[in-house]
Amino acid sequence: MAGKSDPTRILILGGGYVGMYTALRLQSKLGRREASVTVVDPQPHMTYQPFLPEAAAGNVEPRHVVAPLRRVLKRCHVLTARVTEVNHEKRSVTVEDAEGIASDLGYDVLVVALGSVSRLLPIPGLPEHGIGLKTVGEAIYLRNHVLAKMDAAANTTDPELRKRLLNFTFVGGGYAGTEALAELEDMARYATRYYESITRDDMSWSLIEAAGRIMPEVSEKMGVYTVKALEERDIKVYLNTFLKSVENGHAVLSDGTEFDTDTLVWNAGVKANPVLKNTDLPLDERGRVKATSHLRVEGHPDVWVAGDCSAVPDLSKAEEDPNATCAPSAQHAVRQANQLAKNLISSLRGRKTEAYFHRNAGSVAGLGLYKGVADVYGFKAKGFVAWFMHRTYHVSKMPTFNRKARIVIDWTLAFLFRREVVSMGQIQNPRSDFKRAASS
Repeated sequence: MAGKSDPTRILILGGGYVGMYTALRLQSKLGRREASVTVVDPQPHMTYQPFLPEAAAGNVEPRHVVAPLRRVLKRCHVLTARVTEVNHEKRSVTVEDAEGIASDLGYDVLVVALGSVSRLLPIPGLPEHGIGLKTVGEAIYLRNHVLAKMDAAANTTDPELRKRLLNFTFVGGGYAGTEALAELEDMARYATRYYESITRDDMSWSLIEAAGRIMPEVSEKMGVYTVKALEERDIKVYLNTFLKSVENGHAVLSDGTEFDTDTLVWNAGVKANPVLKNTDLPLDERGRVKATSHLRVEGHPDVWVAGDCSAVPDLSKAEEDPNATCAPSAQHAVRQANQLAKNLISSLRGRKTEAYFHRNAGSVAGLGLYKGVADVYGFKAKGFVAWFMHRTYHVSKMPTFNRKARIVIDWTLAFLFRREVVSMGQIQNPRSDFKRAASS
């Protein structure tokens, strides 16, 4: 424990939206003698996930959708390591670095911002053939993968293999899944102009959604519009349908549809980081940390929590459902981080804290170049206007002026010059040429 004259040791677990934005505010508002702030995350950067589909499609440079933690958090200690256990009774957190070396960290105040991971279902073949889109590495991989499959299809005369190579399947019709599909399809369609033997009609793009509608983040009317807009691009949308199996790349759907595919992108929801099970903090039935409306962990006044890993009461829905909790979205995470930092500072200085309250402002989504949907404060838009709103909103939320400027420059260059559609597949296996040279 820190002495009366020692700075309070604040330990932030996670460097995503909540972790980084909380640390940013703490470093700007707290003096060095008041507190020392340490941020722990397995990655040395924060990824702005709403831009991942554009990074995958080549509209922005992948490095520009991440914010380097050490550069942004100059007055914080940044530790690149993975949290493996939390023992709040002993005020100790066990972490493991990339080399597998474990160590224990002590703290006075803990901020849990461990986020979420993809929610996978026990579908045969999914672990072997699926990929998500939650990291910049996955975005880079998908871009190279799609273009590499087009290269392979252009080189084969086998019609069945060609059909399989050009079959791109996405599971999950939420914001992330729909936008990822739309951006990559837009990129691939543009790329066909450089292939003599591939046209847009040769490719098959599918979106599989278990619910009766896609894009629940927007109004039902805008969701219907999005389906029609995708279908006009010859994208197949399967509603009320789920993936039963994808063993050996052979997809079987619940409606009896079967096809072969080499590309399966999984965006069917998220779940709280499973490492939370290795803590002595109270969890709800979904594995999230139980929180008060002031973003404190229930029963633990020195532990704060926010973001996807937390069950924070949604006060905007309290009259309709007293048990409602905030949805796992970037919109909540960024705002919760701001309120959490304010409350933490107030707590350290003996002042009252405030409850977190935010009424959903709506959503914006890009569906490819100059295409989009938006439903913000009752204002509904589609096409170019919605696409422009999408870009404007997200660049405003991108942390640091440096990253904002780089993204705007990327967009400007993409507008002035043709889209880059080159595959750098060697990134997937960078040592293959070296091994081949060594064996010869």
